Amino acid sequence: MTDLLRKVQRTPTGTFFVCLPRSWSEEHGLQKGSLVALGESSDGKLFIDPKYNVEASPKVTSLTVGPFLGRQIVGHYLLGSVIIRIEAKERIDFEVRNVVKRTVTSLVGLEIVEENVSQIVLQCLLEPSSFPPEKILRRNYTIMTGMHRDAVTSFIDGDVSLAKSVIARDDENNRMYFLLVRILRTIIQNPGLGEKLGLTTIECLDFRLAASLVETMGDACVRVATKTFELKDVRPSEELRRLLVDLQAVCHEAHEQALKSFVNKDVACAANVRQLSGKVDALSSGIEAAAKEQSLEVLPQTLAVTAFLKQIYEHSVDLADLVA
Repeated sequence: MTDLLRKVQRTPTGTFFVCLPRSWSEEHGLQKGSLVALGESSDGKLFIDPKYNVEASPKVTSLTVGPFLGRQIVGHYLLGSVIIRIEAKERIDFEVRNVVKRTVTSLVGLEIVEENVSQIVLQCLLEPSSFPPEKILRRNYTIMTGMHRDAVTSFIDGDVSLAKSVIARDDENNRMYFLLVRILRTIIQNPGLGEKLGLTTIECLDFRLAASLVETMGDACVRVATKTFELKDVRPSEELRRLLVDLQAVCHEAHEQALKSFVNKDVACAANVRQLSGKVDALSSGIEAAAKEQSLEVLPQTLAVTAFLKQIYEHSVDLADLVA
């Protein structure tokens, strides 16, 4: 419905009132004597809930078995579906059940609550108000920053086991990202929940972008870790090891300051992130020069790792830029 203007009127006893649009009232089943709830936002706006004292029906989605079932489950989870029914005409085979179970494992709060030959019922058991977006973002960031440190260590030490650990942790990184997206979409669709958690729609959009940046940093960490496998038994020189550790430290400082500035709305702290660009460029140039003195078994992997670390820094700048 487009914005409608209504003139404020006043009764002889001094009560102010406006008339509700007829089409909207009929659409929501309002009649004379119906109760509606009025809520006030932090900026003074009033919103009207026509379903006062009526328990909202859970959002139910039905899916049929197909080649993109896993992707569909994730999509409807992010859209806020509470119950997801998966149905087949005859029977759901073993491979499909494994796809469903793997997908459920990747999504926080989603459980299989019913299962038979031709149907699987999933239900999300989360209470959105129990998951403040800032808390989820901090958890997501904590996972990523550990991946960042260990990915570089695995590369310079040739530690394949540590590299595998970094890659495995990306699953939890993705779980936190999906959870945050679901919670933010729920808040946007429910202004009352936003008021309870102290978040405006604009702030939800900023959190959505911040979460995407942190998740993308985690992906870059995985790419760094995968380069460890390509080194085989060759190791970077001591100079390269030192320069890579220094670059990792500067990038870590950048995303740490970026998250701090975003959460605290600290403009001065956000400005510090861009000021680190000189150090990043100098270290990158030093690594490229030192890498050229190495064998061909080390050179391409080292340059790739440097590029991935610079991407992490650039994402940190983008995160800091969300602070106005």
